[in-house]
Amino acid sequence: MALLRPSVDVRPVTEFRANTSAVLEQIHATKRPVILTQHGRSAAVLLDVDVYESLVDEVAVIRDLRVAEAQLDAGMGIPHEVVEKRLRQRYQK
Repeated sequence: MALLRPSVDVRPVTEFRANTSAVLEQIHATKRPVILTQHGRSAAVLLDVDVYESLVDEVAVIRDLRVAEAQLDAGMGIPHEVVEKRLRQRYQK
């Protein structure tokens, strides 16, 4: 994801309402998020759909890695040689 540029990527919600199409075009063109503010405070983040999907996928991979690391720490790992042997037996039939 591209770096946030506060000078153009932070906008009040009223400006977003008045210029929705332009803000959406900016998000799609730059791939940067836009932060919407309400009463001077952050209220929401708008993301390009492709950027959002990429972030969700990345989070899923990181969660899978954490589970795998916990399983290895708990002694639930299987040595590579054992897995290789099982796969060869299964697919060489």
